[in-house]
Amino acid sequence: MPLLTRFEVSLPPGHAKDEEERVGALLALRVAQGWEEENRPDGSFVCTAYFVDGALCPVLADELQFRFPQVTITQSACEEKNWLEAWKEFFTPVECGRHFLVLAPWMEEAKKRTSRIPLIIQPGTAFGTGHHASTALCLEALSEVHAAGRVKRGTRFLDLGTGSGILGMAAAKLGLVGDGLDVDPEALANARENLRLNGLDAERLNLRKGGIEAASGRYGLIMANILAGPLMDMAPRIAALGGEDAPPLLILSGILEEQSGQVEEAYRSRGCPAPRVLGRGEWVALIFDPGSRAERCALDAKIAPEYTGKARL
Repeated sequence: MPLLTRFEVSLPPGHAKDEEERVGALLALRVAQGWEEENRPDGSFVCTAYFVDGALCPVLADELQFRFPQVTITQSACEEKNWLEAWKEFFTPVECGRHFLVLAPWMEEAKKRTSRIPLIIQPGTAFGTGHHASTALCLEALSEVHAAGRVKRGTRFLDLGTGSGILGMAAAKLGLVGDGLDVDPEALANARENLRLNGLDAERLNLRKGGIEAASGRYGLIMANILAGPLMDMAPRIAALGGEDAPPLLILSGILEEQSGQVEEAYRSRGCPAPRVLGRGEWVALIFDPGSRAERCALDAKIAPEYTGKARL
């Protein structure tokens, strides 16, 4: 079998709990294919990722060591294992918002029984299975703005940093049409496979390689599950992709709760309204709705507390 590079980053016993979230946030940006997390009995926290291209590992190691001097990083060669069989051991269906159920391809019985919209994800190769809080929050936010009538069939959307394609596919299954962009070719390959598994095509979700510079035209909805830093850097360009007189409706996540104020300010300074904040654990999603205050109040009334976690205008 082909050799992979096993990349392991460890926080020592006694580390601050928020450091786990910060390491995970950096890996979410740099490791599109996903990673394993483990809290070990000695109090250490270990993340393990596998790379086909081992040349990427030294760059990631340098960045982790710079940002987290206390981490220990080890690398080793190992044989590629059967990822599909490994995922079958612990992948479980995930209900997200009012509409969606995330399933793996082998869960045909669950697909037949559900009244929700099934999102079939081939796990193990790209970020976005619905199990991570930031992905689940984005799906909840999409579900709720759709239920409130803020996005409708035919609305054009952008899924920026599409990963597995899960957010773009969810929007497409609600009747929206749009683009999914990602800079990682492995993520795009996974997203295209997931598109096929969900019976969708490029007319509903057009997957392309690239970042914000590859976006074209105007969008009524933009979803980006990335990280706070890149989201703030891209605020001017993202906010400018709406209509001529207003920014688009935005669903942004990959944001730690303590970073939400900075992200909010970056977008409000570009003409976006005060956001609704959905929270789960240390993670939040921000919904910037450019509709009238009356429309936003209607959205408040329709969003049930069990979906919002934390919410404010």
